[in-house]
Amino acid sequence: MGSATNQALAETTAALAAARGVDLTVARELFVAARELGQTSQLSGALADSAAAPAARAKVITDVFGPSMAPATVGLLTNAVQQRWSSASDLIDGIEELAVRAATIASDADVESELFEFSRTVAANPELELALGSRLGDASAKGDLVAKLLTGRASEATVLVASSLVQQPRERRVRQLLSRAIRIVADERGRAVATVTAAAALSAEQASRLTELLSRRYGTKISLNTVIDPTVVGGLRVQIADDVIDMSVSSRLADLRQRLAG
Repeated sequence: MGSATNQALAETTAALAAARGVDLTVARELFVAARELGQTSQLSGALADSAAAPAARAKVITDVFGPSMAPATVGLLTNAVQQRWSSASDLIDGIEELAVRAATIASDADVESELFEFSRTVAANPELELALGSRLGDASAKGDLVAKLLTGRASEATVLVASSLVQQPRERRVRQLLSRAIRIVADERGRAVATVTAAAALSAEQASRLTELLSRRYGTKISLNTVIDPTVVGGLRVQIADDVIDMSVSSRLADLRQRLAG
């Protein structure tokens, strides 16, 4: 991700924080806009063209989306296209990120945990992952399938995020889409995500202690997502962004075997 895109993301996130009337309708419309831009390379390319005047790009947004979308949505899209993005793909990603953040702002539910649980469901069901990730499937049918699976089991915000993302994978795997959304939701709520892999579920006391230790180490609030994997034998493997802390017995045994073989 280029420095231009990083700056653009900072500006659009700030605009979202200052916006009024952000609700699930706005989030839904942002997802629709990202999907339409992803399907029309000529439009996305024109809106990401830094050589074009910002006012001209803003007018395109007003003409294309103004008649059918809420003023808050149009305002956020206008702000987004007036930024300088490293590529058209980054612009689409940025609008998609705005949609996830808007859904998070509009909901009191634990969207992060619900998305994580759905990602584990996908991971445990190869047929489901294949159905959602196939290039041949109808996009709206994939969204409907996710909505059917999650409605009544997750919040409206989570259903919206998950069903929207699977409709526009853009060469990304379903679990990759969900992992990115989880990180965005956590960031919007001022915390980082730690994925903990353990042989058995952590007790409430263990989870609390680990959260406290990680929060102290990284200087931010930490949200734990736990994956149960008997192959780790004992101990824990913790991943936060690109950092991996491997304290598992399986890792130590593998290291020992490697030393003995060497």
